Amino acid sequence: MNDRPVLYSFRRCPYAMRARWALLQAGLLVSWREIELRDKPEQMLEVSPKGTVPVLVLGDDTVIDESLAVMHWALSQADPRNLRRLGSGDQQTCIQQLIELNDTTFKHHLDRFKYTDRYPGESKEEHRRAGLTLLRTWTQRIDDCGGWLVDSRCSLADGAIWPFVRQWRIADPQGFDSDDALRPLRDWLSRFLDAPDFERLMQRADPWHPGGLQPRFPADAVDVPTDQPLFHLALAEDWTAACQSGDYGISTRGLRLDQVGFIHLSWQEQVAATFERFYADAGRVVMLTIDPTLLTSPLRADASPSGELFPHLYGRLPIKAVIDASSYPGLEP
Repeated sequence: MNDRPVLYSFRRCPYAMRARWALLQAGLLVSWREIELRDKPEQMLEVSPKGTVPVLVLGDDTVIDESLAVMHWALSQADPRNLRRLGSGDQQTCIQQLIELNDTTFKHHLDRFKYTDRYPGESKEEHRRAGLTLLRTWTQRIDDCGGWLVDSRCSLADGAIWPFVRQWRIADPQGFDSDDALRPLRDWLSRFLDAPDFERLMQRADPWHPGGLQPRFPADAVDVPTDQPLFHLALAEDWTAACQSGDYGISTRGLRLDQVGFIHLSWQEQVAATFERFYADAGRVVMLTIDPTLLTSPLRADASPSGELFPHLYGRLPIKAVIDASSYPGLEP
């Protein structure tokens, strides 16, 4: 049995892209096997004979070889922004319908518009018009919902559909960028393309072979050791509220977990600089000392813009995992 899931992927495939996007959101690390479509590794074909990516092989040898199933599996491990909209049956139904429309009707027109030479007898213009009709429908939804497809926040539907809209733009950048009717959709797509996660999502790797390097995805992240404590600086009032509710859901000063997607943590040597940068003028601050073995959500160390690695918790912090809460920097609250 493998300790870490194994992901077979192809960088530009929109199905593989949305699977990797969900793994990023869930704070997971996987062994990354980038493939060549013309030379698929035997190891992948043995576990998934259909030969398409993504393929995720779990530690117990369970094989997940449909992209949407990979997304659901990842978010079942951690979904700090509630991308699946658990608790709202209507929104879940909406998400399902939007993704189904993308994966059937829109993908049908996208393929025949972008790769017309592969479909003899098909009209590129006809599929362009049909695809644009759907894009304009989504544009109107985005405009009506405050910037996203389901409501005013990113959802699983947004994460599952944007790689395909990106492909449409690649097929017709001038038409896509100059169409005033698509402006809200362009702004929506830009949120994904301009986000730091896009660069991580599209990192390059040489095609995998058994004797070569075994990279991880995301390539700029590492596991967080559980044999040393972790730390988090909290506003005193936020910590008091957490003690009453039973868990803590603030990412960093002024931002919630469901807004950012993880709780910022530090190793001991990083606490002082974090305080000076974000909390020096904050008033009463509490330093939480956390036992990582008592955490139930994924931990991953991700690189900051400067390249320094910081531990992140992709879920709420249970009070029982906090083994000490002291005034910082040592003053009485």
